[in-house]
Amino acid sequence: MNITISNNMLTATINSKGAELNSLKTRNREYIWEGNPEFWGKHSPVLFPIVGTLKDNSYTHDKQKFELSRHGFARDHEFKVIEFSEDKVIFSLSSSSETLKIYPFEFELQVIYTLEKNQLNIQYKVINNGSSKLPFSIGGHPAFALPGNFENYSLLFEKQETLESHELENDLVSDKKRTFELEDKQFPLNYTAFENDALIFKTMESKSIAILENQKPLFRFSFQDFPNFGIWTKIDAPFICLEPWLGYSDTSESNGNLFEKEGVVVLEENKIFEAGFTIEIL
Repeated sequence: MNITISNNMLTATINSKGAELNSLKTRNREYIWEGNPEFWGKHSPVLFPIVGTLKDNSYTHDKQKFELSRHGFARDHEFKVIEFSEDKVIFSLSSSSETLKIYPFEFELQVIYTLEKNQLNIQYKVINNGSSKLPFSIGGHPAFALPGNFENYSLLFEKQETLESHELENDLVSDKKRTFELEDKQFPLNYTAFENDALIFKTMESKSIAILENQKPLFRFSFQDFPNFGIWTKIDAPFICLEPWLGYSDTSESNGNLFEKEGVVVLEENKIFEAGFTIEIL
């Protein structure tokens, strides 16, 4: 089921399956990737309760082994709409007999979309409904449409910095690193940078990135609450994913304990965790 919210500047459409943003547009432009399966059949999946890949796609809890696929299960589940108005919608996914088989923790995940003038605010709220601590990672994976020549676009970072990307090996984070020196805060886009899959930044000084087309700003992506970040596309695909994360893929040395996983959030019982990011059309 698609839910549409709008104001006098923007219209956003979200699918209740996965609470996934399918469209964000003005009268003149669509900003979200169309989801052509020739390249990648998604638009903006919500990553929960893990980000990336677990070693052997599994983990242990209370001496029991559980399997959990890449980026978790939230993106594959139907969310309930618990609040809906012209410019705001709240989706909710709660633990169930199905989720408890692969993730034995009680939770509620809310994904909140709010339009405010020229901005779409996306907020994640994780509620620990159980009687034990809740280990999780969470992140966004929005793909932005880049029609025309990919190399006409660049990323303008908030700060001048040297970026250090951790290479993936067999979908796991390795010790191999690549550095990228920004040019006047800019990262010119080219497919060569993504020949080895995503760029994974465990740390980054910038908390906002603008996308430029022929040096003209299109929108600004702000992610104050997220310490980790990914950037990804597929070769020859006309989109770029800007991915704010809390957590990332395992390393080959990971011991399989979610509570000790790099980047994991551990939420005490009866507590609420919140984090969000913003897409601001310029």
